[in-house]
Amino acid sequence: MDGAPDAYGVILFHTNSAALKAEKALLRERVKIKLIPVPRQLSSDCGVAIRFDWGEEGRLRELLGRGGVPFDSIHPLPATDKPTH
Repeated sequence: MDGAPDAYGVILFHTNSAALKAEKALLRERVKIKLIPVPRQLSSDCGVAIRFDWGEEGRLRELLGRGGVPFDSIHPLPATDKPTH
């Protein structure tokens, strides 16, 4: 996946509380994110994921690591799940 401006990624978490902790930490750093349901193509678990601009992947990994926020994995968002706006 390239770094096109309309490319998105998702961060998956083991727990909803970890997703909320990540949301708080990333918003504090003014990262543009959105909580979304976990895409079915990536996991059958229910829960929430964080959608972000793919070009921010490295920065997000750094911020989550520095903040001690546990996450399961980071993936490019499948094309069928990209927002239409």
